[in-house]
Amino acid sequence: MTSRLHFADAGEAADLAAFLARLIHYDKAAAVRLQAAGDTLAVFGRPPSFEVLAIRTARLTEPYEYGLDTALDVTVSAGEFLEQVGESAELVETARGVDVPEAVTGPPWAGVLPPRGGWRPEPGLPAPDAVRSLIKQSVAEFRSRVEELPAERRVRAELDRVGREIWSRPVGDTELPVRAAHAAQTLGFLRGDALTLLSAGAWLRLRTAYGSVAVRRAGASGLSVTPA
Repeated sequence: MTSRLHFADAGEAADLAAFLARLIHYDKAAAVRLQAAGDTLAVFGRPPSFEVLAIRTARLTEPYEYGLDTALDVTVSAGEFLEQVGESAELVETARGVDVPEAVTGPPWAGVLPPRGGWRPEPGLPAPDAVRSLIKQSVAEFRSRVEELPAERRVRAELDRVGREIWSRPVGDTELPVRAAHAAQTLGFLRGDALTLLSAGAWLRLRTAYGSVAVRRAGASGLSVTPA
């Protein structure tokens, strides 16, 4: 049977719809993994340009219908889910709930998620304004270096090389790569003054009031698989 989610209010649905739309901007065939327990829905996605996992949560009033009374864990089409959530976001009353689309065969990343617990604060993260300034400088450097390349060298391999050099640099005195902070900004997460860096095993997580991005530490070995 179709499972159904009830958002706490239209604002929760609207914020989630904006996140899904940004993911689809980078990948029209994007999939998302949904996990719900209690009154919280977590949505995981992977924008391909940044090589990070993006995490957006939404508050629920009634987690499930049709017999799913413990937990929901399913991978679905981001586009199909956006159609449902976007329609809900336009309604003043969301009591009818949102139908969860049919499950799809998930991409490899959907089976390897950050751990649910065990996160601890990491030192060395600059202030939010400094992080935003670093991203701006990095974007400007990339554009400048690409413009300086002779026309015959402006090929994908060379652009990727320049990009890897810039975006793999650490943010402040941390192991977080600049590309993770750039992803957070692009996805609309890097707003306000609440910015925290956390770690759990091989994972780093940049958390804000609007969402998180998670990335595996450079050189990390093995997999951390979130159980279904």
